[in-house]
Amino acid sequence: MKRILLPVGGAVLATGLLATGLTGAAAADGDVATDPMARSTANAASVASFWIASNGAALRAATQYTWDAKDVQKVVSKGGYSPDGRPGMTAPTSAQKGGNSTNVNLPKTIGKVFFVDGSGKFRWCSATSIQSNYRNLVATAGHCVYDTDSNKALLDNWVFVPGYYQGKAPWGIYVGKQAFTHYDFDTYEDYDRDYAFVTVYNGIAFNGVKQVDRRDFERFSGPKRAWGGHYYILLSKDAGRLGDNVGGQGFAWNQSTGKTVRTFGYPAAPHPDGNKPYSGVTPKHCYGATTQKAVGASWLKIEEHIGLKCAVTPGYDGGPWLLNYNNGTRLGYVYGVTSTFADQDMNDRVDYITSPYFDGETNAVYRAAANVWSGKIVGPNGELYR
Repeated sequence: MKRILLPVGGAVLATGLLATGLTGAAAADGDVATDPMARSTANAASVASFWIASNGAALRAATQYTWDAKDVQKVVSKGGYSPDGRPGMTAPTSAQKGGNSTNVNLPKTIGKVFFVDGSGKFRWCSATSIQSNYRNLVATAGHCVYDTDSNKALLDNWVFVPGYYQGKAPWGIYVGKQAFTHYDFDTYEDYDRDYAFVTVYNGIAFNGVKQVDRRDFERFSGPKRAWGGHYYILLSKDAGRLGDNVGGQGFAWNQSTGKTVRTFGYPAAPHPDGNKPYSGVTPKHCYGATTQKAVGASWLKIEEHIGLKCAVTPGYDGGPWLLNYNNGTRLGYVYGVTSTFADQDMNDRVDYITSPYFDGETNAVYRAAANVWSGKIVGPNGELYR
């Protein structure tokens, strides 16, 4: 289904000093829209270096991507859902490698996506690794990939960090290569299609500093620094594919509503009344049954979302809603992603979250993304490819 909402004005823009050749014209194939992010390994190396410089200072400086408090309102029931085909599922994949994560009681697949918004601020949303043929795919909200505020196509310097904790990247940093979303979101900002799937390059892990001579310093293509007449390079290594390191959640579409899910994410923003119960440092989760009726939100032109009682705040957006979640394997099926926040009892506190309903058109976007290869950006000697 197509809804003609508010068209995005303006051309695709680069953000001056922080832009690294990431933006490009969108392409569409039916319901699927694609946009290049880091077009080449050189672009990807630049993005990774940007976030890891000065011991991850940019990562630690980032804040949650959010709306104004006035946009947290009450959602309303809009009637039933209309699946556009038979229900389906794609099975999850487990990780082949281990890792050190503080959050051992939560799925290793979840983490934060970091990016630079249209105003130049360092931001983050929640996200998860999801199963794909090349084990290289991230699922999140569409508004955590496309900049709906500044009328430009893509948020810049986009990376995914699974298991992120206070500047630490236990399984590496994964630079976005190509974004896939529904045509209606990419073109009309239709929040009924507020989801995105992003292919990522192999991860980068940084494992120490080495002093080198000036010649090697000038030839090195990765992060480096000259200090007091001495030259230092930051050693890098290929961390491997995302899905091999943390696994990938399954995917579900055209499912019945009213099902029990677990949702995950990093809430951080204050409630509309100013109360701030979350720090955004560690992920949180909610558990419960989704609404059986469609949810509407007039201020975002939403007609068919699903809802869940959950008192989290922005920063949680983009995080997965997992169906049939298994506490042993820490895997389930992505049934939705957090899109909006609502105040159902009108007490200036968020008590409800919503997600787009995943149907056959969502599956078409997912399948297009799940079959695209990415590659690696770290060479055999620890250099970042140019």
